[in-house]
Amino acid sequence: MYKRIFLLSFIILLNSLNADAFSFKKKDAREREAEYILNVLKQEEKERYERKKLDYKPSGYMTVEEYEALSTYKDKSQQNIEIPKVQKGSDMKYVPQPTYKIVRYNDPPGSPELNIPPKQFYKTRQYNGQGIASPDFSIMVYPVVYYYPNSASTASDLFVINLEQSGTPLSKLKKAHVTKRDHEPILSTEKSINDEYVFRTLTPVDFSPDGKKLLVKEKLGSSQDGIWKTNAIIYDFETKTSYDLLELRDAIIYYWEEYRGLNLDYTRWDIYPLGFLKNEPDRIAAYAYAYTGGKPVFLGIWSVDCHGEQSRLYSFDLDTIELSVNGFKLVQDGVVKPVILEKEEKALKETEKMQAKAAKEKEKADFKQMETEYKEKIKQMEAEFKEQSKDYTKQQNIGGTTSFNEAPDKFREVKINELTKEIEKGQKELEKELKYIEKLNKELQKVNN
Repeated sequence: MYKRIFLLSFIILLNSLNADAFSFKKKDAREREAEYILNVLKQEEKERYERKKLDYKPSGYMTVEEYEALSTYKDKSQQNIEIPKVQKGSDMKYVPQPTYKIVRYNDPPGSPELNIPPKQFYKTRQYNGQGIASPDFSIMVYPVVYYYPNSASTASDLFVINLEQSGTPLSKLKKAHVTKRDHEPILSTEKSINDEYVFRTLTPVDFSPDGKKLLVKEKLGSSQDGIWKTNAIIYDFETKTSYDLLELRDAIIYYWEEYRGLNLDYTRWDIYPLGFLKNEPDRIAAYAYAYTGGKPVFLGIWSVDCHGEQSRLYSFDLDTIELSVNGFKLVQDGVVKPVILEKEEKALKETEKMQAKAAKEKEKADFKQMETEYKEKIKQMEAEFKEQSKDYTKQQNIGGTTSFNEAPDKFREVKINELTKEIEKGQKELEKELKYIEKLNKELQKVNN
């Protein structure tokens, strides 16, 4: 009995269904093409999403185009290379760390010399000397000495480093670095390597009070028998020219031969540039000494102007000369106390812990954002395809075709009607919202009154 009832019910159900319920819509060429394009775009979007996750922390995965772009030659001389900052670890142990202060460079006058460590110099074949900062801390000048092992000779250049415009004088000098120097030196010695054991060095002595001129001494000699002579040179930063003050040596030779009957050409003697005169800032002063094998003989204090003119004897009294001391240098003042470093270590541990936590949370949030954007993009693409599929179905139902771009007039009318209804619906919703806002404004005015 139950079997008859079930069979009867099944027959009634079959009779109630339309034959079209079991028919499947046949997709035409344009719909199949749209579906294929959708799948391609979804795959590309997925690859971009996966690539974003890989690129979040740089890895070795890259395309040929990316590799070629990164490996393209770049001229280092045209790039601004930042000085790398070494991060201190929170597990650091106490190591005496120096502290620095600024002092006068040419103090006492004429004292600046190059202290070249022989072993290191012969190994590295280059020595960077102490820098001197201008009175306004806008530039720093430092010498470089080169060693040529084939002839055991040396040569020298003088370079300028432009200091940072902002910051304290101490911070400016601490941030000065050879990578920030001008490419071309302002002064250079002879660089011939034919003369064996000959040394040529440049040493900055001092800036003028206005910082526009620099006094430099050039030492020539041999590592076998000592210094031959010292030349005084003035470099003018305004005209970018240098003056070799040869007239100073000529005046000393002339005076001692003419008035004292001493021919210095047969005597070993030299000058010691001191700096700029305090009362005459356009003139420099120098000591002169002769060497007779015993105690050096003082030949007087001599002065000459910055263009090598009007050389004259200043005095034989060492205490009468007054010189201005204008340049500055950085020297070690002491070391950081252990208790300070211990506090820094504790603070760094807390900072590193907080930074690690923040970085982890940021990474999690960034990956979540990437996933959300990816899903929204896929959702939008599928919605657009779904809307497109509805249009294809409507065209087929009204007897049109989607294989070509030939939309029938009836489908166009249907589409226009649908869009018009959507616009009207949107306008009604907008009007409703505007009325609600107007109502709230009236209530707000009542409350204010």
